[in-house]
Amino acid sequence: MPHVADGLTLGVEEEFFVVDALTRELVTDATPVLVSAGGRGDGYPSYADEFRPSMIEGRTSPCRSLDQLRSELCELRRGLVEAAEGAGQRIVAAGSPPLADWRTQPVNHQPRFQKVVEIYARLAAEHVICGCHVHVGVDDRDLAVQVMNRVRPWLPVLLALSASSPFWMGEATGYASYRSVIMSRWPVSGIPAPFASFAEYARVMESLVATEAAADKRQVFEDVRPGIPHQTVEFRIGDSCTRVDESIVLAGLCRALVQVSLDEIADDAPCPEVRPELLRAARWRASRFSLDERLLDPVEGTLLPAAAVVGRLVAHVRSGLEQAGDWEEVTTLVAEILDIGSSAQRQQRAFAGHEGLAAVVDLLVAETAGLR
Repeated sequence: MPHVADGLTLGVEEEFFVVDALTRELVTDATPVLVSAGGRGDGYPSYADEFRPSMIEGRTSPCRSLDQLRSELCELRRGLVEAAEGAGQRIVAAGSPPLADWRTQPVNHQPRFQKVVEIYARLAAEHVICGCHVHVGVDDRDLAVQVMNRVRPWLPVLLALSASSPFWMGEATGYASYRSVIMSRWPVSGIPAPFASFAEYARVMESLVATEAAADKRQVFEDVRPGIPHQTVEFRIGDSCTRVDESIVLAGLCRALVQVSLDEIADDAPCPEVRPELLRAARWRASRFSLDERLLDPVEGTLLPAAAVVGRLVAHVRSGLEQAGDWEEVTTLVAEILDIGSSAQRQQRAFAGHEGLAAVVDLLVAETAGLR
């Protein structure tokens, strides 16, 4: 996903679950759906298999506008939905599946995935979660690392907006993003420490692979990293976004964060310094409450209403949104999310009804397909 001269490209990788239409539980093998949808293509947009055979990844091309990105995201979802319906199955975009038991879910037979299971044991066995990864084109690796350093304080706010995993093993967890809790247990995960250069980053990653803290360079699950193999800054903080509008918000804000960071670097503006303890606390609070409570404000280091913290992020990236022509669309969609709630909040409301988790899955299926 290369950087282009007339603006920052952006691309999205969305991970989906495939569920049985009747039982609403995860299937054990979604390969027929993947093949029917035209999976394993080498180009973009395309699909790919994932760590679990019950999961499929959709990948857009490097896009120049949110309109192009929306078109490709809708195209990818439509292809999966149609392929799944032909097999008596449905597609769910969520950080965790409401009805699933990791003990019944096989792991993809590819050697790379089997190596992960061998190294990480129970951590890998319980890894039945989906994320939304946003790539923003930055073709200079040192610049990418400098951008990473600057976006760190705002990553928890992106998590709060995208939170979509309040259920685990058929039970309510009390968390809006239980996926982020699962991710935080891995040895190379969470919000990374600052790096002085890409060379330093590469040395650290090589050490982590050598010590098997990471099975390979792609198993670095930190919330932001230099893209692999793309020349990008890759944001990995987000849960799988249930609605396309939420993916658009996540992508637009990520690109704006990168643009503002690049502008600050060009102006020699100081890089914000936030204690790692506060960042961990902010990330935890976003995973616990999403937009339903107060969040930790990265500027002041205090608790503020979630809408106020989201507003600070939007104000921080305003110039980046305006440069890309995204201001009106992103601010409108952010206001809508604050109004209707995050996916986690909507799922929790559906769960409160008499149909319980069945209603939650039905909601996710409808919203993933753009029917609600």
